Amino acid sequence: MTKRDYYEILELTRNATSDEVKTSYRKMAMKFHPDRNPGNSEAEEKFKEAAEAYEVLMDPNKRARYDQYGHEGMRGTNFHGFDNVNDIFSAFGDIFGGFGGGSIFDDIFGGGGRGQRSRRYRQPGIQGSDLKITLQLSLEEIAEGVEKTLKVKRYQQCKKCHGSGAKEGSHPVDCTTCQGAGEVRQISRSMFGQFINVQVCPTCNGEGKVIKDKCTECGGEGRTKSEATMKVNIPAGVSSGNYIPLHGEGNAGIRGGQAGDLIVIIEEQPHKYFIRDEDDVILDLTISVTDAVLGTDIEIPILGGTTNIKIESGTQPGKIIRMRDKGIRHLNHSGRGDQLVRVNIFIPSKLSSKEKDLFKELSDSDNLRPKGSKGSQHSKGFFSKVKDTFS
Repeated sequence: MTKRDYYEILELTRNATSDEVKTSYRKMAMKFHPDRNPGNSEAEEKFKEAAEAYEVLMDPNKRARYDQYGHEGMRGTNFHGFDNVNDIFSAFGDIFGGFGGGSIFDDIFGGGGRGQRSRRYRQPGIQGSDLKITLQLSLEEIAEGVEKTLKVKRYQQCKKCHGSGAKEGSHPVDCTTCQGAGEVRQISRSMFGQFINVQVCPTCNGEGKVIKDKCTECGGEGRTKSEATMKVNIPAGVSSGNYIPLHGEGNAGIRGGQAGDLIVIIEEQPHKYFIRDEDDVILDLTISVTDAVLGTDIEIPILGGTTNIKIESGTQPGKIIRMRDKGIRHLNHSGRGDQLVRVNIFIPSKLSSKEKDLFKELSDSDNLRPKGSKGSQHSKGFFSKVKDTFS
């Protein structure tokens, strides 16, 4: 199904301020709140749709990605949308505070100091646990971003009972202890007045339902363990320790409970050639003495291939050659880092007699000495030092 534009959902212009986004979201949330629209699935979808738009437009980074790439820009981020109204109340309940000490929803739909209690949204079953998986990525994959296929062993909804936990032909029934409320109340009275203690029902563990005839496939849990395959988009520029939550891709809940999340933790593999420095990559290049003195063209590795660079004559040890835009793409904005080539010079440890004679002959040349007083220890040239090594 094609998603609607987030600005259209909240009836906003694209240059709307954060305050305008919040005000419009309040308006939409009150209009489509489930208490005002009982049994209206279309209103509930619009309620969730408005919350999804609010989550994106109130976050500067997500909003920037959405403005540039649309809904595709949300792929591979930690944005997940909402499966149910419990998620929305949990995430954004704070923006409705400040109205006489209660929620704005309480003021409108019950509560708000009038001694009433707003309707509780109790999810069926027990929520599934989150799962964590470590995903190893090469530096090349990190540099450009990549789509990866994951295989995960997890609890999934039982296909035989469709998650209910009940045997085929039967169904869960209301708990007789709590009458389906999922909670029991104990009323006590004292000289100070009446007190009500609310506790989770011990019979149904807060589910409000009990199963008399259990499914033979899952034993009444409503879920079975199996391997699942899924794809995840990894944005460019991630680092070891970054994680991407995949909402609802963790363990399935018990008896229809909400599924947990799958947390994908990034681990960068060591590279054969490169050292990473934020979004730059560093290559240590060792060249010969003659190449350093005379200069040369040399082929070097870059991310995703090779290229030629020019070594200028007279290149010194430790020189850094910067190659613009040959590094890693930035995570949350355009552009990319550089590749830095750090030049080292190989000093041979063994020379033939002929090679030694050549170095001795060259060592007497003034052009091969650093500037300074001739003959001083500090003014010895490079070739003099080489000669001293083998003399």
